[in-house]
Amino acid sequence: MAVDTLRGHFSLSPLKTASATQLMLNGTDQFRADAERLSHIILEMQRCFILHLCKELAPGNVSFPQFFLLAALDHKEILTMSEIARKMGHTTAAASGLVARLENLGYVVRSVAREDRRKVMVCITEKGSALVRRIREEMVGNLMKMMTQLTPGEQKAWLQIYSKIYDYCQAKEDPPLRSKSRRDLLASRRFENGTR
Repeated sequence: MAVDTLRGHFSLSPLKTASATQLMLNGTDQFRADAERLSHIILEMQRCFILHLCKELAPGNVSFPQFFLLAALDHKEILTMSEIARKMGHTTAAASGLVARLENLGYVVRSVAREDRRKVMVCITEKGSALVRRIREEMVGNLMKMMTQLTPGEQKAWLQIYSKIYDYCQAKEDPPLRSKSRRDLLASRRFENGTR
């Protein structure tokens, strides 16, 4: 009887390990499935926010990257082109194009730093600040409408979860600058050699 119990113990052990492994795999599969679902929800919410939270961000008006930059300038007042590039995750050339479009709309102005004339400073205008305030106000109103679809407990949970995600994103390093393409490198060499 003792031998049977011992044999039974050893024969059941692989089954227990297999079911534990299967449970772990199922948990991992579920974790991945949840992450995939969240990925889809986040993309759809971004689209929804951009299209429905504010008319100013609708196609043909201010793009979301332009608004993001304006909001950063409204908060910081002045940023250098390299700071803008780092914040936006762009090359300096791409950031310069973004700033140029905003400058043409009268939302920002560029100037050179007194101490180093090579350093370009970007500052938001009153018109740009007014746009940021208008967009934020419209977003807040639309978010309040959205929040009426949630119970008070769900509203608090949403805020707590988003606050945690926000803190995580803020703690991460600034996005690295995209590596220069071969064409960009050749163009910069031609510029340095005076053979544009």
